[in-house]
Amino acid sequence: MILVSGFNVYPNEVEAVAAQHPDIVEAAAVGVPDEKAGEIVKLYVISRNPELTEKDVIAFCRKELTGYKAPRIVEFRDDLPRTNVGKILRRELRP
Repeated sequence: MILVSGFNVYPNEVEAVAAQHPDIVEAAAVGVPDEKAGEIVKLYVISRNPELTEKDVIAFCRKELTGYKAPRIVEFRDDLPRTNVGKILRRELRP
């Protein structure tokens, strides 16, 4: 769980919204430290479109999520770290 300004944000909820974007193959959300909010949402994305931008992803998520739940940072990756059974290793994505 990510704690943004005292509000709970569930990574699965953010990831489910991001996955609805036609150019996103997969996404993983984590909390990263922030001076004002305590934590903010960072989204790691595997994209099928090399022209997809951070602004595009954030704007798409803001349409479906409450403001504090929307990612503030987006990082594009070729793959995500996984366990032996295929679950995403979020702890390896956190700073």
